[in-house]
Amino acid sequence: MHNPVPLPAGAHLLLAEAPAQLLPARELMAFTLASHIILVPMGVALPLITLIMHYRGLRRHDPTALLLARRWSAVMAIQFAVGVVTGTVLSFEFGLLWPGLMGRWGDVFGIGFGVEAWAFFLEAILIAIYLYGWRRLPARTHFLLGVPLPATALLGAFGILAANSWMNTPRGFRLDSAGNPVDVDVWKAIFTPMFGPQYWHFVVAMFVTAGYVVAGVYAVGILRGRRDRYHRLGFAVPFTVAAVFTPIQFVLGDSIARSVFQKQPVKFAAMELVWETDTHVPEYLFGRLHPDGTVTGGIKIPQLDSILAGFRPDTKVTGLTSVPASDRPNPTQATIAHWAFDIMVVIGSLLVLLVLWYAWVVWRRRKRPAPQRLPESRWFYRSAACAGVASVVAVECGWITTEVGRQPWIVYQNMRVAEAVTATRSSTLWIMFGVVIVVYVFIFGSFLALLLRMRTRWRLADAAGGTDSPAESPEAETPYGPRAPVAGPATGTGARAGKDGTP
Repeated sequence: MHNPVPLPAGAHLLLAEAPAQLLPARELMAFTLASHIILVPMGVALPLITLIMHYRGLRRHDPTALLLARRWSAVMAIQFAVGVVTGTVLSFEFGLLWPGLMGRWGDVFGIGFGVEAWAFFLEAILIAIYLYGWRRLPARTHFLLGVPLPATALLGAFGILAANSWMNTPRGFRLDSAGNPVDVDVWKAIFTPMFGPQYWHFVVAMFVTAGYVVAGVYAVGILRGRRDRYHRLGFAVPFTVAAVFTPIQFVLGDSIARSVFQKQPVKFAAMELVWETDTHVPEYLFGRLHPDGTVTGGIKIPQLDSILAGFRPDTKVTGLTSVPASDRPNPTQATIAHWAFDIMVVIGSLLVLLVLWYAWVVWRRRKRPAPQRLPESRWFYRSAACAGVASVVAVECGWITTEVGRQPWIVYQNMRVAEAVTATRSSTLWIMFGVVIVVYVFIFGSFLALLLRMRTRWRLADAAGGTDSPAESPEAETPYGPRAPVAGPATGTGARAGKDGTP
């Protein structure tokens, strides 16, 4: 990862011993991973959110809900196509940039990538069928054909998290006299000690993030005065999904931090800037670690780190100095991991407060009609709009914590990053990095332009209905047949069912 602060003295020695190609290889991998992960929440969670809206539309004969589900499915397909491209680039980079990793350990943990590839293949087929089914299949059949979509999305996450958790806590093999893995046990290699905590923490984070991102789009519309039923429903369903998962994620986040404390104590020391093994260890909120073990800046809370780790102030926390300097993150890397972890925790805490605000307003208005239960405060919708961006930042910070905190190991305590890197000249890697940046700017620019064009087309379709509230009149028919005529205003145009705002 790129170092945003000056390198301390100890880090220069480590970099001097590293291959010249290590820095560009890491920068290239970090950029492509950070770019790809922006798309992952929508790829994993949007199918479920779409099906929830689809089910609501079928159960309540709600054309607004069906319209939202249909439009979200179109976004889901485009996002999936872009995600396949960026995900494929990452797969190639494992072999091109880290041949030492794949050459020695591919037989042990490579099955995770195979599972992910099969999941991509199945998801592509199911998305195509789901898109084709609008207006072409009976309603029940169409919905049931979409039901497996969330499972395939979770299967893809299963594969990649199995591989990553193995890199954090490698299991399922024995080393021979030459140091090569033999006697591979596939099940142990998949279900490593960190797999469960990592997988569920990641999956729930995807539902939280996707829910807030989708809801944020409609929150912006509401802030711009579009308080019609289309925007209220488009906001309420994904935000409620995110609100349900947010407190669960907060508990899972605490659980995975404790798992790291038990299974990767040196990474935990980096995350919490613990220099020496001790009890009654203080908690630092932000701050910077120096080569002599001192921490400057930030807020120091006495004994809190020991309490959070083991629920007691006399809990012993392993420090960075428990292992040689060559076997632990340097002070700069520890500071990066610590800041990423703290930012993630702060964002999670703020999202919990937002959910409490939402739950309090809905509970107080529980006796009102459904459309009147949503908050009215503009500050709430401003916060909801920001929640989508903040949750993506939290996901990025989670991966930074995981990867930087594991340094210098690419396979924890078995292979260093410098041992796995390619022998390709550094100048060639820098050129590749530049080309990838240009290509990704084009890909994501095209993706954004296409989404904006779709939004414009949908708004024109809504306005063509001729109602007072444009979003209340989309296509002339519902996805499952002609809409029953409803008495319209004096102009003779028909209004959509649910014009009165009922859900």
